[in-house]
Amino acid sequence: MITNISGMLTHLEQDRATLQVGPMAYQVLIPEFVRRQLQASLGQEVSLHTIFYLDGNPTQGRLSPRLVGFLSHVEREFFELFCSVDGVGAKKALRAMVRPVKDVATLIENQDVKGLSGLPGVGPATGERIIAKLRRKMPKFALMVTADSVPADDGKRDLIEQTYLVLCNLGHSETDARRLLDAALEAEAPYKDVESLLQAVYQTSQE
Repeated sequence: MITNISGMLTHLEQDRATLQVGPMAYQVLIPEFVRRQLQASLGQEVSLHTIFYLDGNPTQGRLSPRLVGFLSHVEREFFELFCSVDGVGAKKALRAMVRPVKDVATLIENQDVKGLSGLPGVGPATGERIIAKLRRKMPKFALMVTADSVPADDGKRDLIEQTYLVLCNLGHSETDARRLLDAALEAEAPYKDVESLLQAVYQTSQE
């Protein structure tokens, strides 16, 4: 069982990261909120807490090993709980987790079916099942008070996260917000706050 992997973050795609570990390159699936956290660490050493699972149809003998990665063991623990709900599973959980664990845990704790239904692939019925099974287990995750739940270079990651949410609130789709942010961050310029990063986003989009 692979529970942790450390290496150079060499490539970052929409739903996966590539880590170079010695002569080997490992592809790790990641949810959107982790991808945004990792944007500031491209080309650097990172350590991911991982879940190993087999993807495919066992009756047809087509099973592929997969790794799912997170920046803290608390995020990994939450993801495992989320996957345990009937009708969710790893694939749906990966798609749904566009918001940080703390935000999703708060939605569950507050029994906010409408908020949960706004996550990709999670409808009202699934949202109600998630609340029924997980609501009493959420206080720990809603607070996120463990030391290693705060990744390195947290300020920059928080800035990216906040700007992404602002873009979504302004009416951009999740895909469009991600594309705009990626384009602005390619310049690797320092941004002191959300406003300055937003200005860079819109300046880049007009070029």
